[in-house]
Amino acid sequence: MDIYSVIRKPLVTEKSTIARDEENKYLFEVDRRATKLDISNAVTKIFKVRVVNVHTMNMTGKKKRMGRIVGKRRNWKKAVITLAPGSSIEVHEGV
Repeated sequence: MDIYSVIRKPLVTEKSTIARDEENKYLFEVDRRATKLDISNAVTKIFKVRVVNVHTMNMTGKKKRMGRIVGKRRNWKKAVITLAPGSSIEVHEGV
């Protein structure tokens, strides 16, 4: 799997900002087929940081309704990446 297709986008929320500041954890939306090893290698090579731990979770898409029509958002995968002390990712800086 190509390392640039593994990570889709960073998740910037209030909860992710607190995790980044207090515990040096970063949240990303990743490809659903990516393994923990794929994610770790991609973050290491793209951002040039040392990854300590990777947690992943499959997120189920929410059901949405427009009048009588019921639809569903897509399913996606979230990765929580813990970096070594002193490391940081510039994508999240200044947010």
